[in-house]
Amino acid sequence: MTQIIVLPHVELCPDGAILEAAPGTTICDGLLANGIDIEHACEKSCACTTCHVIIREGFNSLEAADDLEEDLLDKAWGLEPQSRLSCQATVGETPLVVEIPRYTINMAREDKH
Repeated sequence: MTQIIVLPHVELCPDGAILEAAPGTTICDGLLANGIDIEHACEKSCACTTCHVIIREGFNSLEAADDLEEDLLDKAWGLEPQSRLSCQATVGETPLVVEIPRYTINMAREDKH
């Protein structure tokens, strides 16, 4: 199992979290399995940016994003060089430190933000 440290997020994980995920698991699935309700409006099909995360440590251990993910990331709120879609980035053997941005671009969601 690989450790994922989730930095504090006001709504989803106020105290931060330390969790474990099996290599090959997407970051999104690892978060969801551990009770962190990250948005995934497209149901993890790489068709939106609501599951955007910033990899603060361990970014270089991840497989490179493909062209579709890169194109979508260009539309993400708060894009940084270490940004990934958590539904596409799979956990390897290297521990990760992940930040969930404060906002997402989710045109269908009106109940928050």
